[in-house]
Amino acid sequence: MKIFEASKKFPVEEKYSLTDQIRRSSRSVCANLAEAWSKRRYQAAFVAKLNDCVPEGGRSLAEAAETQTWLKFAVKCQYLDVEQGKELYRIYNQVLSGLVNMINNPHCWIIG
Repeated sequence: MKIFEASKKFPVEEKYSLTDQIRRSSRSVCANLAEAWSKRRYQAAFVAKLNDCVPEGGRSLAEAAETQTWLKFAVKCQYLDVEQGKELYRIYNQVLSGLVNMINNPHCWIIG
């Protein structure tokens, strides 16, 4: 939601590029995590869905890393100030750390 709020201030000409991209990738992390959470009965499915969220996952540039890339662009284009960009980037590092922990220790999260 912080990214959504910050992206409201991006220029109109970015509406169909940077604004859409950063919103899509940031939402996708949450959606993939929610889907993984619903698959906690099956370790392989759980881990596979979590992998969609992180850079080491099935895609060459997974959603969380993609969001971080868009954050860098937003700072470079001066749509976000440096401190705000650093804070959002730091939050995504925490998200990535938590996801990697869940992937490396799925037994702690599996139900059933």
